[in-house]
Amino acid sequence: QVQLVESGGGLVQAGGSLRLSCTASGPTFSSYAMGWFRQAPGKEREFVATISWSGSTTYYADSVKGRFTISRDNAKNTVYLQMNSLKPEDTAVYYCATGPLRGTKENDFASWGQGTQVIVSS
Repeated sequence: QVQLVESGGGLVQAGGSLRLSCTASGPTFSSYAMGWFRQAPGKEREFVATISWSGSTTYYADSVKGRFTISRDNAKNTVYLQMNSLKPEDTAVYYCATGPLRGTKENDFASWGQGTQVIVSS
């Protein structure tokens, strides 16, 4: 089972940007579609974005479309989430996971990282 480690979270002012990274162990990373989810305090984990194994196809939640960009570098076993125009409501712990390209539910995804905290101040 692939192991995932997220990084890049932090505190940022509204309107600012952050780039999250998720690095995977194992030689089969390039065969997985990957996803980002987030969980705010007191709320359920929600879908953010997914990317195909090749990086050619991406899907986004409506709440982040046009502001966030998911990408991957298979040579580095890493998937990224570029977050621009951040809003206070983007505050959450962000997780990466392996799963189906069209998956949007937590149960669709198998391997999860430990998460990285993003706090957006107003």
